[in-house]
Amino acid sequence: MEDPGILQNNIDVNGFTIIPPIYTDAEVESLNTIIRKASHLNPGFQKSNDLFAIRRFFKQVPEAVALIFNNRLLKLISEVFSGDYMVVKSIYFDKPEQSNWFVAYHQDLTIAVNQKAERKGYINWTVKQGQFAVQPPLEILQHNFTLRIHLDDTDEDNGALKVIPGSHLKGIYRPETIDWSEETEIFCNVKKGGLMIMRPLILHASNKTTNHSQRRVIHIEFSNATLPYEMDWAEKMILQFH
Repeated sequence: MEDPGILQNNIDVNGFTIIPPIYTDAEVESLNTIIRKASHLNPGFQKSNDLFAIRRFFKQVPEAVALIFNNRLLKLISEVFSGDYMVVKSIYFDKPEQSNWFVAYHQDLTIAVNQKAERKGYINWTVKQGQFAVQPPLEILQHNFTLRIHLDDTDEDNGALKVIPGSHLKGIYRPETIDWSEETEIFCNVKKGGLMIMRPLILHASNKTTNHSQRRVIHIEFSNATLPYEMDWAEKMILQFH
């Protein structure tokens, strides 16, 4: 693994970093097997020709937790960030081989919470599939990070994320205001078993799949923030750092 200081600098300056595989092919296949079994048992998972998604992934597929949070990943998180971060959201995404699904440029501006509570700075409340979501104060989003575990080789031909480096430093950045004479997009190619870490405020998007290759990703959001007392993180999971 790269020096933690280099990874921290990449995340601070560019808003993201890519890490070579930390999971073996056998570990990735074990994860895929666990997910396949779960998908057969729960027909309620979101599934279409373009996307298969498991929201609240760790609650729905708890068998995956121990395999994902091995000593290698816990060491990485504690060295690049700190030991006070906790999981606050988890999603499994599968973009199938024939997928025409794409996502336009956006920032991840909302968090999942356990209940609605009117508090200063918490705006744009929504409810989706029984889950409350809200846009928190900017400083919470600035300190959060997202870790994406890739279960397939991923590049621009099968829906790898593309990002605008440094856009996380510009606050709320509306996609319609992007000045392409100043900004540059980069495709985040990641090897199977590798990671992408990003700040939620970085502008990111995803193209359609064009090479008929599957793209499976486990998306995990982390925070070290304490929410106002009426609220808590909907999917809070405390990590056991050694």
